[in-house]
Amino acid sequence: MAKKNCMILAIDDDPDVLNTLRIVLEANGYQMVEAYSAEEGLKKYKEKTPDFILVDMMMEAVDAGLNFVREIRLLNNKSPVYMLSSVGDNLNQTASYTELGLDGVLQKPVNSNTLLKIIQAKIKL
Repeated sequence: MAKKNCMILAIDDDPDVLNTLRIVLEANGYQMVEAYSAEEGLKKYKEKTPDFILVDMMMEAVDAGLNFVREIRLLNNKSPVYMLSSVGDNLNQTASYTELGLDGVLQKPVNSNTLLKIIQAKIKL
């Protein structure tokens, strides 16, 4: 079961993806903050200090998601970060998750049960 004060930051330029994530997360007791760009996501990250982060790989620029991850690494991010991607696990064939500052990659559309299991396993509250 989710902790009441658990904040999840979801960054994606697709409102349908964000709406779906919000429905799943809030129905399971999580709070969600959303952003529609990497730049907005960085601002929300600094304001809210989320416990878990979901970020789309390709938004306003092809590598916007990865740039966001690089920026929060510079801020000493300790929260788990999962990349949302239409290429899914194929990303791991060209780069290491950990070298990129990621805890993993989730294939779109995201499987709700998988997402919830990952969040429960990774969040230490």
